[in-house]
Amino acid sequence: MTATREPILTVRGLEKHFPIKGGGLIKRTVGAVRAVDGLDLDLYPGEVLGLVGESGCGKSTTGRAILNLQPATGGSVKFEGRELVGLDRKAMRPLRRDIQIVFQDPYASLNPRLPVFDIVAEPLIIHGLTKDEAELRERVRTLVETVGLNPEHTNRYPAEFSGGQRQRIGIARALALEPKVLVLDEPVSALDVSIQAGVINLLEDLKERLGLSYLFIAHDLSVVRHISDRVAVMYLGKIIEVAPRDELFDRPTHPYTQALLSAIPLPDPRRERSRQRIIITGDVPSPANPPSGCRFRTRCQKFANELTDTQREKCLTVEPPLESRGPAHQSACHYAAATQVL
Repeated sequence: MTATREPILTVRGLEKHFPIKGGGLIKRTVGAVRAVDGLDLDLYPGEVLGLVGESGCGKSTTGRAILNLQPATGGSVKFEGRELVGLDRKAMRPLRRDIQIVFQDPYASLNPRLPVFDIVAEPLIIHGLTKDEAELRERVRTLVETVGLNPEHTNRYPAEFSGGQRQRIGIARALALEPKVLVLDEPVSALDVSIQAGVINLLEDLKERLGLSYLFIAHDLSVVRHISDRVAVMYLGKIIEVAPRDELFDRPTHPYTQALLSAIPLPDPRRERSRQRIIITGDVPSPANPPSGCRFRTRCQKFANELTDTQREKCLTVEPPLESRGPAHQSACHYAAATQVL
């Protein structure tokens, strides 16, 4: 799928560091939180790339840095070959039409003082995409219908809608500019399980109808497996494994990915009882002071129980690069080995 096409979005060495201030009355920078610390990924036209990892690993910051909502500290983000890092607000405005975001919290991402019509119409007005009031009303009506809401309710305010309906309003607002790429920042994590399926089905339908590309940020692996074409696993600011969806879930090679997948409950009680869980011990290291060498070594069962002293020394001192483990499959582990955990 991806071998014969150029990526629509290319990210290389992306960094987003937040300064730590100290020094009493005269504040000075004494360190930095390395939320995103040298991240590489590609998104192809018409693809859904899932980005998964524990809370605090830098997923949402990655999405915001790609969109230049939080200016990157370093690295490169190219959309259709055009560099986004370093662009000011004026230069970014035309590109906002092509890259949009749906935020995680549908309760906080909509202005409570505006009716739904004004929320959805705002991007159309800002970018001057309608010639008169009649066309604006028709466009808003079409967008609201597209996401499965009643266009007669556009005079209502966000507080009058459920969480799932609010997220659909956010999706309608993002679609108003007819973007090519949508960054979906945990779009269903704040919703009840019964509502999640409807929103996921909507996103899948929109992708097929409109030819969209998604960067789907989530921590729910079952949702990611359902919607994604490829999956990238993030740990402490870096991508540590990326592969086609079925390849990653069936043959993970990084110890962290293997541990994450072993935590997914199986519907078959017999298989659930017989399989061996991989328990991750300890806490995630501070992104202000990440470990030397392999960032996962402080919690890695392979490092603790299976490696020789010589092998451990390599993990302690040499940061593992993303290396090929098969067609379109890469992982960052010196001693990666595929295993079946589901």
